[in-house]
Amino acid sequence: MDRATPTIRTIAPALVLGLLATIAGGVVSAASAHAASRPASWAAAYLVLVCGMGTIGLALGRALLSRGAPSGTRLGVELATWVAGNALVLWSTLAEIRPLLVVGSGLLVLALVLVAWGTRPRLGHGAPSWVRWAFTGIVVVLAVSIPIGNVLAGR
Repeated sequence: MDRATPTIRTIAPALVLGLLATIAGGVVSAASAHAASRPASWAAAYLVLVCGMGTIGLALGRALLSRGAPSGTRLGVELATWVAGNALVLWSTLAEIRPLLVVGSGLLVLALVLVAWGTRPRLGHGAPSWVRWAFTGIVVVLAVSIPIGNVLAGR
């Protein structure tokens, strides 16, 4: 655990943001429960699943699969790209501004590429294979969800 401690510290902002997004999703769900609407239900689910758990999963994968601690600048760029993409997707979907949805989706794809590139397999790296498979599963589900979400938003 001592080797992982510095890396966990570097991803702490992402973990906190993921937790806050999950809580925000719960608040949106609770606040809209008395008069549920499709946009509110979608926003709650998006906040919990993508902004919250997606962020936490990507950050943990980044920490556990990186060779050594990645630079704070690199992690900051990855996180900022992910957060900006999610903010644009949320806002543009709720406001029905299709061009911004495409921009936000592009930022999400870019963030996934950056994070995946930072966790590419390296010879002699001791991460358990289940961690690699779980991380790959998270990235694939998120990547496949982006175009599906764009199609559904266009309806």
